[in-house]
Amino acid sequence: MELTLLGTGTPEGLPRPGCPCAACALSVGPRARAATSVLVDGALLLDLTPGAVLAGARAGHSLAAVRQVLLTHPHDGPPVELPPGLPAAGRVPDGRELAVISGHRVRAVPMDAPGTGYEVTGPDGARMLYLPPGGAPAGTSGTSGRRPYDVVLADVLGRPEALARLRASGAVGPATDVIAVHLDHDTPPGAELERRCAAAGARTVPDGTTVAAGEYRAAPEVPRRTLVLGGARSGKSYEAERRLTGYPEVVYVATGGTREGDADWAARVGLHRERRAASWRTVETCDLVPLLAQEGPALLIDCLALWLTDAMDRAGAWDDSVWADKGAAELRERTEELVAAVRATRRPVVLVSNEVGSGVVPATASGRRFRDELGRLNAGVAGECEHVLLVVAGQALVLKQ
Repeated sequence: MELTLLGTGTPEGLPRPGCPCAACALSVGPRARAATSVLVDGALLLDLTPGAVLAGARAGHSLAAVRQVLLTHPHDGPPVELPPGLPAAGRVPDGRELAVISGHRVRAVPMDAPGTGYEVTGPDGARMLYLPPGGAPAGTSGTSGRRPYDVVLADVLGRPEALARLRASGAVGPATDVIAVHLDHDTPPGAELERRCAAAGARTVPDGTTVAAGEYRAAPEVPRRTLVLGGARSGKSYEAERRLTGYPEVVYVATGGTREGDADWAARVGLHRERRAASWRTVETCDLVPLLAQEGPALLIDCLALWLTDAMDRAGAWDDSVWADKGAAELRERTEELVAAVRATRRPVVLVSNEVGSGVVPATASGRRFRDELGRLNAGVAGECEHVLLVVAGQALVLKQ
């Protein structure tokens, strides 16, 4: 089964008409994207968009052999004019199956938002799933006991939890080619777009690309260990959370614990919890080494600065005499143990830490001690991670990959 993506953008296209934003300004030439539309084996057209015939011609395909046109989502504005020779566009009712004269079988997958998803099985047995913008499957009962899809086309950046659900049900496996479509101007094009998709185990392709279902290709490299650094309110925690939204299960390790009577701390914790997926589980602990050693789902550890505060408390490191006597040695032993656990872990893990080396020099000896030890800890952990990011003003800079 061959899929030709005539467009890969939102229904408005990219750049959006009249939009002055930076992402739209950059979405020109090969980065421009028409509304998402997919031609399957030249016989089945999923979503009829303006300029479909021209887009097909640019991709080297005629639409003359199309036998069925199906819509996935309501189109705002005037109806799209049907090009001459194409059959009338329709929609398959949820849960129903349609047999196309070309030998393709199409099953309508119910969504949790307006629109219809389509599972297409080709004459050769290849299977693909196409989801509408902003849509996720309403359930996974239809995928139980079946082999994973060969190709999934979905709104990966807009609804990452849809991909997590599909992975949890087995509908998306390690060999599934996940392609992000319905791309909008919320994410800048180029390297940033590719980075966000790769973190979810997906990829993007230019308009006009033809994909062969089941064809071998190198899967996106998703690093097992990632360190996200940043200053206060830089967006580092949000960036770390975003890197795991495509995982079916995540353990969120909060090293800060609770603080009785601190309303500001409670508000910060509440904001973090609201951003997390409902399927994530929270563990409040600074005992990280056993967690890293266990088998289990992905870990998000937020953050190492608070872990270090706890470790320095236990070592008595704030007292100069204790520090000189035994505190420095005890803290070094604890940090080396943590770095070794990061090195040995088999779990996907994203760690968050503060970057304090570029700030004001602390006025106290204990403050300078904390700054120095956090710098050493960050360097040790970064050395064991495949991927290191520095977040500044909400923008992620890749330091190591």
